[in-house]
Amino acid sequence: MADSLASIRNEFDRGGDIELSRLIEKYSSDKRSGVQALVHRAMRRQAYILSEREKLEKMRVFEHQYEAQGLVCGIDEAGRGPLAGPVVAGAVILPENCEILGLNDSKQLTEKKREELYDEIQYKAIAVGVGIIGPKRIDEINILQADYEAMREAIRLLAEAPAVLLNDAVTIPMTDILQVPIVHGDARSVSIAAASVIAKVTRDRMMTDLDRMYPGYGFAKNKGYGTAGHIAALKKMGPCDIHRRTFITHFV
Repeated sequence: MADSLASIRNEFDRGGDIELSRLIEKYSSDKRSGVQALVHRAMRRQAYILSEREKLEKMRVFEHQYEAQGLVCGIDEAGRGPLAGPVVAGAVILPENCEILGLNDSKQLTEKKREELYDEIQYKAIAVGVGIIGPKRIDEINILQADYEAMREAIRLLAEAPAVLLNDAVTIPMTDILQVPIVHGDARSVSIAAASVIAKVTRDRMMTDLDRMYPGYGFAKNKGYGTAGHIAALKKMGPCDIHRRTFITHFV
């Protein structure tokens, strides 16, 4: 007697990505439409995994180039452009050949995917550091210097000391570690992409929390960026404590 569709579905669910090839081979000759749908879904998943593994290998070029020198750390930031809130830097050291499917520049990912990747990065990484510089400090020293300060803080908070820093197109001053600036690095290096996700998710969560403290500006939705709704609220209500005064001179 043929297995029920429910039991086959459970078999696919329990098997996960590891069992895809075996299950596709086992059930490819089953003519039932429901089983064929499961097989085709598994084949699409298998194709996705293959494609992502190929992409990840291309994104490991810089890591492979420098890994002989010691631990390689990716650095990236989130929040240079908003009118309100902090700038946040992420620093991530991944194990050699670490597999995190779907990893990419955080701006190219959905919020749901970023959240999923955030948890996976935290679980798989050798070390993760986060640097946060608030709006008052940004106004004091300007956003570029605040960016650098956040990056240095993220590096300082790593549990392991890196030998090489892969940076997204910047060179961080007052840092003795070997640095490799990479243009569009968040799409070309797995380490920088991971740091991008950490920085973006951390900052987005902070802005959602700040929305409850400073209602009316829409921070949970706009994350502090100068959307039409945010600017209208700023003109109506005036700035709050987390607005960057040097960024809003045209609006208030």
